[in-house]
Amino acid sequence: METNLPESGKHPDRWTLIRDLVVLQAKLIVDGFRDLLLVPASLVAGIWSLVSGDRDRPGPQFYQLISLGKQSELWIDLFKAYEHAPEDVRREHEIAVSNLDELVDRLESFVVEEYERGGVTAQAKERIDKALDAIQRSRTP
Repeated sequence: METNLPESGKHPDRWTLIRDLVVLQAKLIVDGFRDLLLVPASLVAGIWSLVSGDRDRPGPQFYQLISLGKQSELWIDLFKAYEHAPEDVRREHEIAVSNLDELVDRLESFVVEEYERGGVTAQAKERIDKALDAIQRSRTP
């Protein structure tokens, strides 16, 4: 079955839409399965990175897993069908925060400012550092 891909600014035909719908469903299943695997794997890799490295140099396991996750994200290309969207749909929507990472950055800035003032986060950081140091000391013979 041949699909007629729309020229820029035109509406896709119904078979392109059907194809894109079916492909999106398959990609959502693959993406969901990947996410289901990444939740426990990232926790294990993160903890392993913390306890296997030195105090200021955690192990690379977590970031190696992130690298694999990024590669799989590019391979899945979940929203590729967006290329077929008509021009009137293809516009950027203005929202207060452009993505989740920007929201995390804002939250992190707040926590860092609180830490620098010596608030609760400074005490929490100190306790976490002590606990991780104790774990690392107990690993070494």
